[in-house]
Amino acid sequence: MTSATVTSVTTIDPDEAAHFGKLARDWWDPKGSSAMLHRLNPPRLGYIRRQVDAHWSGDPAGFAPLTGKRAVDIGCGAGLLCEPLARLGAEVTGIDAAAENIGVARAHAAQSSLAIDYRAGSVELLAGERFDLVTSMEVIEHVTDPAAFVAGLAGALADDGLMLLSTPNRTALSRLAMITVGEGSGMIPKGTHDWSKFLTPEELTELVEDAGLKVVDISGLSFSPGKGFAVSDDTKLDYLLTAVRG
Repeated sequence: MTSATVTSVTTIDPDEAAHFGKLARDWWDPKGSSAMLHRLNPPRLGYIRRQVDAHWSGDPAGFAPLTGKRAVDIGCGAGLLCEPLARLGAEVTGIDAAAENIGVARAHAAQSSLAIDYRAGSVELLAGERFDLVTSMEVIEHVTDPAAFVAGLAGALADDGLMLLSTPNRTALSRLAMITVGEGSGMIPKGTHDWSKFLTPEELTELVEDAGLKVVDISGLSFSPGKGFAVSDDTKLDYLLTAVRG
């Protein structure tokens, strides 16, 4: 796919943007509508840190492994991942389809004395820019064109860069846990997920490889009532994928 094709495609689903925009005010409340994301964030951050240290031969005990690196989080919401990336030393850009989320993200970053470049829009905004770290967590299942979206992410990746994605797997377990139980009980806002748009690890790997990248790791995000979310070998519920230039 050529860069011209990528930039001409709008991957934002306006209904999805509107849905998440309504949740913006509540985003930073760990007991609010985004509570599940708050619970997901620590294991995701741990995974990102391990991949960053492995890729750039960093010191696992260091406090700022991303110093001197540019990072972008696509579908950043109100900045739940952007702020920790900034604290790890990165120069961070956050992009989200919902302008309401960007407003909340900017206000929260200002309160936290963090300089983060927040922009309303989607991956198409990155045409011509390159980042050392490209992340997009629980986003690809909400876009209109997953192939164009991944191609856009890949196009923004620097030559020695690292791309990390996470998304639910399309399995009976994910349908039960995220939609029947999660949305049915109100733990996840109703209408958040469309199970038919979930991608299997094999499908996402194919999209990443078609975009010219090489998948170097796939790890599961599993859940147990006692321990909560954890990175594991079990990809049936949700998973993380790491890719680099081939």
